Amino acid sequence: MFDGRFRHAVDRGTKPVGTALVRLGITADVLTVIGLVMSAVFAVAVASGRLLLGAFLLIAVGLPDLLDGPVAKASGRASVRGAFLDSVADRVSDALLYGGVAWYLAAGHHGTAVLVPLALVAATSLISYERAKAELLGLPAKGGLMERAERIIVLGLCLVAGAVSAAALVPALAVLLVLVGATAVGRFVRIWQVAEGPAVPPPAPTAWRRPAAAHGRPRRRQGRVESRWSTWREARADRLLHGVDRPVRPRRAAEPLGRWRARRAAVPRSRAGRVWRDRDRLGSGRDHRTRPPR
Repeated sequence: MFDGRFRHAVDRGTKPVGTALVRLGITADVLTVIGLVMSAVFAVAVASGRLLLGAFLLIAVGLPDLLDGPVAKASGRASVRGAFLDSVADRVSDALLYGGVAWYLAAGHHGTAVLVPLALVAATSLISYERAKAELLGLPAKGGLMERAERIIVLGLCLVAGAVSAAALVPALAVLLVLVGATAVGRFVRIWQVAEGPAVPPPAPTAWRRPAAAHGRPRRRQGRVESRWSTWREARADRLLHGVDRPVRPRRAAEPLGRWRARRAAVPRSRAGRVWRDRDRLGSGRDHRTRPPR
């Protein structure tokens, strides 16, 4: 929700902060690593039963994730490697956050309630995967009710409720799970509707060009093989359409007899061919001038 509706307002507010952090020599990768470390600290604090401290630590977890983008833009060093690191760090951070809550519930002997944080990990991973796959296919997938910023805020509220009353933690997490599941389903439906358009036609075949020779030898002409294959398929489909199933082999045109005789009488290129021609003439007696004297 924040990423879709309030992104421009958030960018305007965080741009001066990003510029100031760049002047201090802090990079976006450093902020990503700091957020990952704070997620581990949060997991340890919540697993030990300090829910209120974990709620305050969520601020330290969310701030680096909020500021690494403006820092990367202000420094002019936004790269694919940084985006990949940020995406992987977010997934590890989600696992640490909900893993700490699951550890707390398992240590408190709450029985099957430990499955709620595990289901949250699966649902949040599904939301991230849907967006990554849609963007890979060229489809828009941003927006939704419970993105990462909203999930962190609601998780903090759940921890505060659990600190006030231990019995309120599991119902609050269940409400968060319902909201996250609805976000995953809504994003799937939205992407499905966008991808319902007609299929993209394949690109038209380009004209074949003679490839450059490599090491003095011409390369194999792949274009001719493809054209023969397509011609054979079209001819076979036409025969099947008219009820003729047997293949029709084209006959080679008869070679003129005069040309065949001229080629036979030509001088062979190899020495062995010339020797056999002379022996043939001597044996048949057609040319007595080539016989050796007796």
